[in-house]
Amino acid sequence: MLKRFLSERPLRLPHIKPYVPRPSDPAIFWFNSERDDIVSDVVSRICTEHESDPSRLELALNDAAFHEIRRLEKQRDEEARDRLGYWRSMIRRIGKMDDTEQRRVLHTIVTNMARDVAGNFDPRVYRFARRAVPRLIGGVMEPRRLTQDLMATSPEALGRVLKAQGDLEHLRHLQNRGSLVFVPTHSSNLDSIVLAQALEISGLPPVIYGAGKNLFTNPIISFFMHNLGAYRVDRRIRVSLYKEVLKLYSQVMIERGYHSLFFPGGTRSRSGMIERHLKLGLLGSAVEAFTTNQVRRIDRPVWFVPTTINYALVLEAETLVRDWLTEEGQARYIIEDDEFSQIDRWIAFFRKVVGLRGACIIRFGEPIDPFGNAIDGGGQSVTPTGRVIDPGGYVEHRGKAVPDPTRDAAYTRELGEVLAERYERETVLMSTQVVAHVLFRHLVQSTPGMDLFARLRLRGEIRVERETVCRELGDTRDRLRELENRGRVRTSEVVKEDSPIELLDRALNFWNGYHDSTAADLEGDRVVLRDPSLLLYYQNRLVPFAEEIADPEQLEAACEIEKLGVYR
Repeated sequence: MLKRFLSERPLRLPHIKPYVPRPSDPAIFWFNSERDDIVSDVVSRICTEHESDPSRLELALNDAAFHEIRRLEKQRDEEARDRLGYWRSMIRRIGKMDDTEQRRVLHTIVTNMARDVAGNFDPRVYRFARRAVPRLIGGVMEPRRLTQDLMATSPEALGRVLKAQGDLEHLRHLQNRGSLVFVPTHSSNLDSIVLAQALEISGLPPVIYGAGKNLFTNPIISFFMHNLGAYRVDRRIRVSLYKEVLKLYSQVMIERGYHSLFFPGGTRSRSGMIERHLKLGLLGSAVEAFTTNQVRRIDRPVWFVPTTINYALVLEAETLVRDWLTEEGQARYIIEDDEFSQIDRWIAFFRKVVGLRGACIIRFGEPIDPFGNAIDGGGQSVTPTGRVIDPGGYVEHRGKAVPDPTRDAAYTRELGEVLAERYERETVLMSTQVVAHVLFRHLVQSTPGMDLFARLRLRGEIRVERETVCRELGDTRDRLRELENRGRVRTSEVVKEDSPIELLDRALNFWNGYHDSTAADLEGDRVVLRDPSLLLYYQNRLVPFAEEIADPEQLEAACEIEKLGVYR
């Protein structure tokens, strides 16, 4: 009923005067005045590239018609009724079109795609959101505080559960000297929301970012995403031209100095593991943006900020791990029916995490240039030995910056490897993940010879003495501290400070009453492993470190756990 009411009455902000951007405002405040020119730039570049080769032009049109017909025939929805006839007619006519008509059709297709992708930014909505959203979410978490939070001058709703870490002063210093590209890990559809809030509380600028078009079906989320810089990504579309539009749109925005965000992992991590196999398309767009500006002699640095989003409780954990285990994640790509789409699960989630220290930690890593070099306090690229270098030299040939897609693709692959390594170092291990790892390791150790799926069927059959779990938790935490001292990983304050029994009780409390099934619970003095698949999901964050944090007698089980990494 609420969804229908909102869909019939679009959210608006009445009686608010238009906002006139000031020179000191972030670049995105000026976006709407440039939007048409940005779309025109994207369309012009793509059309020019295809029109130079008649065979490529015809191939692009055929590819677009073929893939759109296949997509719309499967959808059988209102869009299919509106557009399927057009594409069927066009595919019959492509071979008969002369060069002029093919160019006209190409321009129309690319223009429609670019307009559909392009975002919007309303400074009034931004000012409203930065005041109201934390309080509204706080009201969902604690209804009795709703009036108090809405009237408060300094909202604390999200501050109770959300922490931002990293050298924030360094990033604040860089934000006015170049383009910051935040590249976070991806665990939940909440990521964009909590990351936007983390940027806000850290004094960092708002960003443009791509969001799956399926998320725009939620009228509340759609209102804010549409007006706060999100550009729409329809992952159902397989057309090559569409992929070019997405990549070039991102590139043009970075060229023009807009701070950006995209998830190199592509979609949410179904397994819960730290991403290693990154999608390089949008990473490449940022590298090419730097190259293009160098060729044009525009001195605008591009800096990547490896960012990890770390949850003690993941909203969609059950659906995600089920997709991973059944390989549906590969087949469905977009999950339409997960917990993110269910308002009651939102409320249950936020109420569960309220009052719990650091339920979500956003860790901003040290920025790097497009070639993996560190950035010093003055915004200069430096080698591991501390020598200052000019990143522009990476794209020069005989002293002159030149475009070279093959070279830039190689740099992008190397950048992806650097980011994957940074993700491991900047991941913050949470209490639920550490406890889940100890319990799952005990499950593996107790069932020698069983494969993963046989173990996952042991629901409620494995019991471990609470004292044993606490002892193993203490030993595991000691080894994690050693890894943290060596810069291999990070742990939350809760993991550092709480006693083993407090860690165990905290994790059991997190799981109990939110997920449809609980990962583990207490039965007298024993911990009962109720849902091994949920334990697997939460413990997967520790897969890269399993052997290093195991006792000698646990090493065989740890090796089996570490082998799970081949499936991420």
